[in-house]
Amino acid sequence: MRRNASRLRWMLLSLAMIAAVAGSTPPELADLLERLPPATKATLRSNAQRWDAWSPAEQKLFCERAAQWDALPRAERDERRERWLAWQALSPGERAQAQSAAVQYASMPPDLQGAWRAQFDAMDRSERRGWLLGPSLGADYAVLQPLLAQVPEAEHAAMLRTLRSMTPQQRRDLGVLAQRTPPDARAALRRELVSVSAQERGDWLWRRLQH
Repeated sequence: MRRNASRLRWMLLSLAMIAAVAGSTPPELADLLERLPPATKATLRSNAQRWDAWSPAEQKLFCERAAQWDALPRAERDERRERWLAWQALSPGERAQAQSAAVQYASMPPDLQGAWRAQFDAMDRSERRGWLLGPSLGADYAVLQPLLAQVPEAEHAAMLRTLRSMTPQQRRDLGVLAQRTPPDARAALRRELVSVSAQERGDWLWRRLQH
């Protein structure tokens, strides 16, 4: 019920924004749109302008694809959405690495592909999901997992920016520090890590490891 209500709300808002582009927004919806967060309003406006620019055939194709998406099981939609968001968070260099790896994998003999896939599927689920963070953080996720397991949503972006700005050795040192830190003290460790400047981070890690 709640999921359907959420989808209906966003559909109505999107349609309202389309009407706004056309200059025919009802007053009550115009008031609602004005109260939306700027980022949400900008996204809806961009989507509405894109829809308005499409031909009827393109709009029909989009509706068919949307219906196919809605027909997927919830778990599969969630998994695909998670992968898409993870891709959006990667840097251009990391995307290029991932695309190169995909080309290399596609060129392998089927039996080798199957063996690699079996090894990946045999990993712990959290370790598999760690690779969604990209080639650099994915390689270090096993040692960083204690620190990243319970990061609040509001802290994700800052934490990932900090980790990506660190050297591989710094991330390994951080992993050692995370293993030594009691679970109830890891939130404070994350906040301290994010607050330390890149120039001071090496010395900070060294001091913390000495304790």
